[in-house]
Amino acid sequence: MNRWLKNMLHNEAASGVLIFLAAVAAMLIENSSLEPYYNSFLNIPVAVQFSELKIAKPLLLWINDGLMAVFFLLVGLELKREFLEGQLAQPANVVLPVVGAVGGIVGPALIYVMFNYTNPVALQGWAVPTATDIAFAMGVLALLGKRVPAAIKLFLLTLAIIDDLVAIVIIAIFYTSDLSVGSLTVAGGAIALLFLLNRIGVKGIAPYVLVGMVLWVAVLKSGVHATLAGVVLAMAIPIKGETPEHGSPLHALEHDLHHVVGLVILPLFAFANAGVSLAGLGLNVLLEPVAMGIGLGLLLGKQIGVMGAVWLANLLGVAKKPESLSWTQLYGVALLCGIGFTMSLFISSLAFEHSGAQVVAGAADAGHARLGILSGSLVSGVLGYLVLRFSLARKG
Repeated sequence: MNRWLKNMLHNEAASGVLIFLAAVAAMLIENSSLEPYYNSFLNIPVAVQFSELKIAKPLLLWINDGLMAVFFLLVGLELKREFLEGQLAQPANVVLPVVGAVGGIVGPALIYVMFNYTNPVALQGWAVPTATDIAFAMGVLALLGKRVPAAIKLFLLTLAIIDDLVAIVIIAIFYTSDLSVGSLTVAGGAIALLFLLNRIGVKGIAPYVLVGMVLWVAVLKSGVHATLAGVVLAMAIPIKGETPEHGSPLHALEHDLHHVVGLVILPLFAFANAGVSLAGLGLNVLLEPVAMGIGLGLLLGKQIGVMGAVWLANLLGVAKKPESLSWTQLYGVALLCGIGFTMSLFISSLAFEHSGAQVVAGAADAGHARLGILSGSLVSGVLGYLVLRFSLARKG
């Protein structure tokens, strides 16, 4: 296994543990006497002003709109590298994970719609159970130690990366508000400048980051979700240095961001968004349509969608299952794909941002969504771990 993959797995495992601890801490605090301090912390007003331009948001939205843009920058860098020189550069390695990812998106979405098709407000959360949390899924794999074959890790990583790519497209298409033509024009100019820098051979990171900051502000003001600026910036970062000795700007930035994103940004995001109040909640809340749709979408929709699509593709000869992987092991991976957690929480925060008459309904749906995400992700993770532990022990 190459050095990059080993580092990736190590970082993702550590990140998964921290994300879990941050989420547990958020839930404990939200359901304790410290709850007012937790919510006051998340609502601290933070304002940044440059001349006539002013951005004022509570801390929670700076985390969700700002820090998560850095996360999507890292996702974009990983996608670009994988498609140009990694596992996804070879078409034969892409087909099966792509098929699995598509099934893993359609399955959960259909289950969610089955429970919520009569409620137009709740229906906006259809994409919440379609996401997979790479860090958490790889963290569960890490608990199994060195017995996990490289083929399992590569398949899960590739499928999750493709899943992230689809999530980016979903956010761009379905979770945008009223658009500002002026801001979009500025954003378009910034994008053109980014790719011009790439075209004329600028290799330093600083010019790209500066233009990327302008792009982020423009996208934020445009009505399109600001995190997409991170993906666009990633696509412009050059993968080749001036000389082989100088190394790759993309690789260098990706390396620098891995620890920041995995060990700081994602745990902070989990801490800020996983605080679900359990006061007065019982089994009846888990049976609410939004919670049921998300929980069962992650638990059943993911495994049925991924396994069904992979099995059908293998049967029809569209793609072949790696000989080194058993069907039981693939089923364990399909279960791990049901760990939506941070990505699902992020999409949920977009889906249930409502105004006017929908505020109360949106707030209720958001709480039910978080409960569904946590329960579905937890059960999927535990079952995935047990299935893989059993299959690997039997093989050994």
